[in-house]
Amino acid sequence: MSSPGEIITRNLHTVRQTIAATARAAGRNPEEIRLIAVSKNQPRAAIEAAVGAGQRAFGENTVQEALAKIPHFTGRGLEWHFIGHLQSNKARFIPGNFSWVHALDSLKLAQRLSRLAQEQGAVVNTLIEVNVARDPRKHGVAPEALFPLLEQLLRENPSGIALRGLMAIGPHPAAEPELRAAFAAVRKLRDDCRRRFGAKDFTELSMGMSGDYIAAVTEGATMLRVGTAIFGGRGREDN
Repeated sequence: MSSPGEIITRNLHTVRQTIAATARAAGRNPEEIRLIAVSKNQPRAAIEAAVGAGQRAFGENTVQEALAKIPHFTGRGLEWHFIGHLQSNKARFIPGNFSWVHALDSLKLAQRLSRLAQEQGAVVNTLIEVNVARDPRKHGVAPEALFPLLEQLLRENPSGIALRGLMAIGPHPAAEPELRAAFAAVRKLRDDCRRRFGAKDFTELSMGMSGDYIAAVTEGATMLRVGTAIFGGRGREDN
């Protein structure tokens, strides 16, 4: 019988192989795609097993849980991504702990992150979350609100944060054609942002989870947030 660590190692290998094969079939370079192992609700031993299998990027969606884990992996070369909705009063915990925030959704939050990052001499990479499915249960800006928000952000040019692209959660439940259409719409939004604002570093697309990452890779995702397919089911995988 396989140990939990062996199962995680095997799952990671399978996910990586699937990403590579899907990328090549879509005419993409697999090296362009960053796999983020969503470690929320997972014990440190599971993260340790993934690290042992070569995984370096991890995603957490609550500050409290993340802060209990991150210090145990200091100096290991890991990259931490905050992938959940970030409340303004928790923003102070981001600089120094997380390299990426996937859920920027307001000018107010950007300003607060900027000030806090500058105080620590840090730079936080940020992705604007777009509610492409217009799901009232999800966070993120509506597609038509993206340009005005990005225009405000670029005008203010806040130090301490880097605007790197978009994040989206695909519709659920949805068949593959609907998923691909949603992800293609996010890719077009990113491309339109780059052209409209001349934002050359606005390149990232964080989209795709355990149930739909194949469609996301096909439509241009550069970051995948995969939890269940790596660690197995333990709680609901929102990202």
